[in-house]
Amino acid sequence: MLDYLVRNACLNGENALVDLAVADGKIVEIAQSITGNGPSFDAAGQLLSCGFVESHIHLDKACILDRAKNETGTLKGAISAVANAKSGFTEDDIYARGARVIEKAITEGTNAVRTHVEIDPGIGLAGFNAIKRLKADYAWAMDIEICVFPQEGLFNYPGTEELLRAALDNGADLLGGCPYMDTDPHGQILRLFEMARDYDVDLDFHLDFDLDASWRHLDEVAKQSIAFGWQGRVMIGHVTKLSVLPKPELEDTIAIMRDAGIGLTVLPATDLFLTGRDHDHSVPCGVAPAHKLAAHGVCCTIATNNVLNPFTPYGDCSLSRMANLYANVSQLATEAELENCFAMVSDAPAKLLGRSNKIAVGEAASFIVLPAESRAQVVSEISRPIWGMKDGRVTFEHPAARLFRP
Repeated sequence: MLDYLVRNACLNGENALVDLAVADGKIVEIAQSITGNGPSFDAAGQLLSCGFVESHIHLDKACILDRAKNETGTLKGAISAVANAKSGFTEDDIYARGARVIEKAITEGTNAVRTHVEIDPGIGLAGFNAIKRLKADYAWAMDIEICVFPQEGLFNYPGTEELLRAALDNGADLLGGCPYMDTDPHGQILRLFEMARDYDVDLDFHLDFDLDASWRHLDEVAKQSIAFGWQGRVMIGHVTKLSVLPKPELEDTIAIMRDAGIGLTVLPATDLFLTGRDHDHSVPCGVAPAHKLAAHGVCCTIATNNVLNPFTPYGDCSLSRMANLYANVSQLATEAELENCFAMVSDAPAKLLGRSNKIAVGEAASFIVLPAESRAQVVSEISRPIWGMKDGRVTFEHPAARLFRP
């Protein structure tokens, strides 16, 4: 007994259109023509793909421009504005703002998210508890992975470690770090690796968020990744210092990251907005060259980071738009280059979150339909998904626009 049929779908790289049969949340058949009654969707020759995967977002501090302004436009200004606003956050407030972002993301084709959540004595576990509720309430459309981290420092903010451990004891999925905000950056890195070992969880650091190439924390993260045997379990985000490295130094850094099994998440909207504020001309973009690292085997993803807050006062949660922004800034245009940008919001982050990203019999019936014929076209045209399903259940639909000619 079939539960659902998707007809006339285009699979990436395939010429012939196919039908997909769904039962019990799984794909049970893929063929050029499948007979069956019941609910169906006609993809009309458009691209069917696994959903987008958001590898780095902050649901807990989204949509706060009404109460937090970045007066300087800098990273320091953003951190200060959010820290001041955070004292007024409540669990229900965080839940409501997070739900707004999740619903945007669902309708833009995202069905899995890694969200970072700030933990410290000022906010306590309010953010974590709110996101944990969202994880349960939106499981029908979105898988949410919770990364708890000390945005305002660890050693300089007594009580933070105990709260991080409490969150890990109560269902947090992994641990994040922000060593550039700590009075003892290397100490924070070491302690977080120790905690990750204690709880057997992955690590995801905010790292090296400036353009001064004379120093960095990346090497310490790489050193500890090897020392703790955590290769393949560590991501670093932002790392805007990579954008200013000459080719030989970048190649050396790529080798260090590859040997330590460290992946990179670039956050184009935030990094463009905050970087280079001290320049009045020849403003650097500050976006790390993820495509160059990916070409050498480093796991690289493109992500949103923040939505409508002092770090990024924009955002519609569209990962096709974010992939396009990265391609534009990085001057990528060939079919292969745009395909790789698509992979950095789909295949690579899916692997990071431990998800299968295959359209095949036996796999979860979790996919989207896009008005395009290829993944590269999705990036070049910022194609918006028109329909989506998760685990055999339809989650959203955007009817096609209609023209009313005279």
